[in-house]
Amino acid sequence: MKKITRKKHLEMKLQNIPSHPKPKVGLEQYTTPSVIASDLIWNAFSLGDIEDRNILDLGCGTGIFAIGSALMGANSSTGVDVDEDSIRLAREVSGKLKLDNVKFIVSDIDEFDESSNADTLFQNPPFGSQRKADKGQDLKFVKKAVELDTDVLYSFHMASTEEFLIDFYEDNNLEITHIFRYKFPIPKIYDFHNKEKQIVDVIVIRAIL
Repeated sequence: MKKITRKKHLEMKLQNIPSHPKPKVGLEQYTTPSVIASDLIWNAFSLGDIEDRNILDLGCGTGIFAIGSALMGANSSTGVDVDEDSIRLAREVSGKLKLDNVKFIVSDIDEFDESSNADTLFQNPPFGSQRKADKGQDLKFVKKAVELDTDVLYSFHMASTEEFLIDFYEDNNLEITHIFRYKFPIPKIYDFHNKEKQIVDVIVIRAIL
């Protein structure tokens, strides 16, 4: 496959990755837009966290970070998600792209204990954008990242919780090096949504473990 040399080209590739086929409200499944995923992956690549590295995409959904990392020269890329429907689509997409350095695993994060010697971990966990969401799921993912002992973590969170998160990361011996800020669109995919689209301020924290 021809090497990707521009962020726009990466975004165009990621646009072909489908959304969650059957979004499950309990999992708070919102697909990361290709424009956000490509920007974050490009930044991670620029920081030396992608090329020739082993990537883990925890709570991967249909695999946008696992696939995007593979396209940018990752040594290996592993996606993990509890949702079998999403994993099936992720496997189909990586197969069509003929990516032989990607694999996807169906597993709850509590039961997942195979880090694949990951160097860099991406995660876009349920971050509490729903009013009745089970709060603290993103913190559960951060704790799992610490347990898996990867080198670098990129994790999505609600921007409104930034001050608390900085303390939480420090308490877990994580050194925050960068904070990326995005406007995350939440589409109308669940029955309780009363707007066609809502924009939520999110941050992605890059931390060294």
